[in-house]
Amino acid sequence: MRNRKFYFILVAIIIASAAVITVAFSKNNDAVATVEGEPIKEAELNKMLVDLYGKQALDSLISNKIVALEAKKQKITVSDKEKEAELKTLMDSYGGKEAFNEQLKMSGISKASIEEEIDMYLLTRKLLKDKIAISEEEMQTYFDENKAQFAEEEQVKARHILVEDQKTAEEVKAKLNAGEDFVALAKEFSTDETNAESGGDLGYFARGDMVPEFEEAAFSLDVDAISEPVKTEHGFHLIQVLDKKAAKEASLEDHKEEIRDLLYDQKFQTEYPTWLEERKKEYKIENYLDDDKK
Repeated sequence: MRNRKFYFILVAIIIASAAVITVAFSKNNDAVATVEGEPIKEAELNKMLVDLYGKQALDSLISNKIVALEAKKQKITVSDKEKEAELKTLMDSYGGKEAFNEQLKMSGISKASIEEEIDMYLLTRKLLKDKIAISEEEMQTYFDENKAQFAEEEQVKARHILVEDQKTAEEVKAKLNAGEDFVALAKEFSTDETNAESGGDLGYFARGDMVPEFEEAAFSLDVDAISEPVKTEHGFHLIQVLDKKAAKEASLEDHKEEIRDLLYDQKFQTEYPTWLEERKKEYKIENYLDDDKK
C-alpha cells in the first residue's frame, strides 16, 4: 500500500487517465486544440493519456475494487472519526491545513479524491491487521538503534509582539506593564502577520529554532514574564514565556505506540503486494486495456 505522502501522486495519475479510459478507443473526431489550423483530436489525446497512465491507473482502480469487495465480505468498515484522524495526519505531513489545501489547489486534485484514497488505505490496513505482528523485541531494537531521535530537547512556549521600532516597542511595553491584555495588543500592534491574530503565539520551540537574540531572551525568562524590547533582524520583540519543558531522555514506554506504527508501516509495505496478488487469484478480472484487446 502507498505511503501517506503518495496520496497526491496516486490520485493525480488516476484523475489524469481514469476519466478517459472508457472513451479511449472511441472514434471521436472532435478537436480539443488546433495548431495553425491543424486539429488535435480528442481520440489522440485519449490514446496518449491511456498509453502514458492507463495501465497504472487501472491497476490502482482494480486494487481498490478488490479491497472494497474484501472489506464488504469481511464486514469491515472505516468510521468518519478514523478518516478524519488520517486526513489530519496527512495535512500535518504537508505542514498543516493551509499548506495541504494549497497543494490540492496546485495539483488540481479534489479533497474528495484524497478522502476516497484514505478510505482505501484504512480498509486495507484493517484487512491485513491479523497478518502483521510487532513484537516487544522488535520495538526495543528499533528504539535502541534510533534512541537519539526520540529524546526531547529543552523547549519554551512563548508568544510575541513584533514592531518596527524601539519607540513603538516601549509604548506597547508600557501598556503591558499597565495590565493591558497581551493578545489584544498583539492583534493591534504586531507586524508578524503569521501569528498576530492568535495573539502572537509561537508554540513550543527548541534552541536553534529562532534567531539568537530572540532565543537568548526567551530561554532566560521565567514563565509568565515579559521581556524588555528585544532587537533582531526582524524588528523589536516583546516576548512572554507561557511554559517551559526541560530536556528529557527518551524512554521506550513513552514512544512505544509511535514505534509500533512505524514498524507496522514498514511491514505493511512488504505484506500488501503479496496479499493483493493472492486476492487477485480469487476474483475474475477482465482488463480491457491489455495490449491484445486494443
